[in-house]
Amino acid sequence: MNGLQPKDNKRPSTEQKQGLGSSIKEGLVDMCYIWAKEMRSVITDEGVLIFFILVPIFYPLLYSWIYNNEVVRDVPVAIVDNSHSQLSRTFIRMFDGSPDTKVAVYCNNLQEARDLVGKQKVRGVLYFPNDFASNIARKQQSHVGVYCDMSLMLTYKAIYQTATAVAADMNSGIQIEQSGNMTNRDDEITTKPLDYDDVKIFNATGGYGNALIPAVLMLILQQTLLLGIGLGAGTARENNRYKDLVPISKHYNGIFRIVLGKSLCYFMIYIVMAAYITLCVPRFFHYTTIVTPQTLIGLMVPYILACIFFGMSLSCLVRYRENVILLVLFTSVPLLFMTGISWPLSNIPGFWQGVAVLFPSTWGIRGFLQTSSMGGTLADISTEYQALWIQVVFYFFLTCLVYRYQINSTRKHALERVMSLRSKAIKIKESRREAKETAQPTQADE
Repeated sequence: MNGLQPKDNKRPSTEQKQGLGSSIKEGLVDMCYIWAKEMRSVITDEGVLIFFILVPIFYPLLYSWIYNNEVVRDVPVAIVDNSHSQLSRTFIRMFDGSPDTKVAVYCNNLQEARDLVGKQKVRGVLYFPNDFASNIARKQQSHVGVYCDMSLMLTYKAIYQTATAVAADMNSGIQIEQSGNMTNRDDEITTKPLDYDDVKIFNATGGYGNALIPAVLMLILQQTLLLGIGLGAGTARENNRYKDLVPISKHYNGIFRIVLGKSLCYFMIYIVMAAYITLCVPRFFHYTTIVTPQTLIGLMVPYILACIFFGMSLSCLVRYRENVILLVLFTSVPLLFMTGISWPLSNIPGFWQGVAVLFPSTWGIRGFLQTSSMGGTLADISTEYQALWIQVVFYFFLTCLVYRYQINSTRKHALERVMSLRSKAIKIKESRREAKETAQPTQADE
């Protein structure tokens, strides 16, 4: 008996190992089945295919092409010259010689110029008062009125900066003329006692596209992922009898196999889309990009995973395919503002900064700007990098909880359906038996 005892102890352990191996094999098979089914759904569903493939391919090209000029040129400006002096004409000639602005029309008064601005024929007005040249001749300060259309910041920037540059250049000439210096060195010290060099470190072109497009590209990845996952969830609910997210199938009998199978499908598609958007599109339009492949891969992997699990968590809120469009599209502009790319982060209220940290796009955009436009490494974006991995873990477990609830809901509805069919079968059987019992006395009487 003692000799048989060790064998009895080993038998349960072997059976447990076989059961564990069988469970792992079954889970992998189910995960591959769910992955294949999800991939098939992406290809066959036109809506999902548009948001997963077509929009990430063509929308960045369209957006980059619109902003490819970087800065505006030849902004039309109206001139109101009440001075009619050589000095005012020199100012106008230098202003018109700038590549950013052009003199479009001369007006007799400000009201006439204002009407042209209202009709959008010009974007700004230069006003020279009557005493413009006479004040300078008397060594008094003179003024030039600059009126800009603020509806478009790019045109405002072009007009205002050009007028400021021309005024500074003319001020230097006036200072030299009135100083009575003997040498050129004296003139340099008079006009520029503190010399400086204007060197653009990161955005070398000073353009709008270089500043905005990297953020838009990262936001496109998140928003299209959310739209595609939401459309897929809406389709799954619409095709289900009880509007459940998880179908009744032996392959969908586990949380991790469902989450991992679906997320693997999305990750395989979007790792390719991310490489295209972050590497190819900036080079097509010659935007600044100095990121290394190692840094880009290290940033994009947690960013895409965070977006996937975030989208799968939100998919539980989607009842119909159209709902996801209303849920996602209107958030694009607020999410872009909350990243701090177009408005200083220090001026954003604390509440909205707290809301912003919930979205992967906030950390992804900040990290991508620092790596792509500024040449940073993963060590330089350690805050954004760690925040993305925290979101990956948090949204992964949140997704598991969501699908656990969906599986329980599916089982509940399936059980209710079985009980309903069983009760119907019992009622049919009883009605047949009653009919048979009723028919037997009738035959006996005959």
